[in-house]
Amino acid sequence: MVVDDHAVVRGGLSTFLLVYDDLELVGEAANGAEALAVAERCRPDVVLMDLMMPEMDGATATRRLRERHPHIQVIALTSFKEDELVQGALAAGAIGYLLKNVSADELVNAIRSAHIGRPTLAPEATQVLIHSATHARQQPLGHDLTDRERDVLALMVTGMNNSEIADRLVVSRSTVKYHVSNILSKLQATTRTEAVAYALQQNLVHFPKDRTP
Repeated sequence: MVVDDHAVVRGGLSTFLLVYDDLELVGEAANGAEALAVAERCRPDVVLMDLMMPEMDGATATRRLRERHPHIQVIALTSFKEDELVQGALAAGAIGYLLKNVSADELVNAIRSAHIGRPTLAPEATQVLIHSATHARQQPLGHDLTDRERDVLALMVTGMNNSEIADRLVVSRSTVKYHVSNILSKLQATTRTEAVAYALQQNLVHFPKDRTP
């Protein structure tokens, strides 16, 4: 199954997949929420999942899909190689992380590998994991929060919900959900309340320039 909010990308992937006799395209979706519904109907073996999408981002969709259907393998296929995207996708349960400039043969081999439970990572994703493992024990929780994640965390501290944060920062709710998920992961918190408490204890938050606390 192919999940991407750009119809041209879905069409291109669908066309080249038809060339390979051992692959069958069983479904398409334009966002994470739609992907969950389509997966219920078509039960794919492997999903090619974009990460930055409206309605529901790819990491959230991957996590929910894997919770409901552990046998479905997900390959994150994205144009971005930022550390938080790589870590978020893999933490959500993706078995692979590839950039969209990957060759057709590399992508097909990754799909075949995912089907038998073998991971495939772009070199950039591998470097992120190596860097993370090397520095994980040297830095306190929260040291790797991005500026935008600190903005979101600061607004979480004020008690805002995701919709209010989205309005304040002029971004989509799915983008806020993605940032909140990253924040919880980086702070090793299971709830928003726990993340907020830790942020206050460790003085992690700063407030966006357009807001006075």
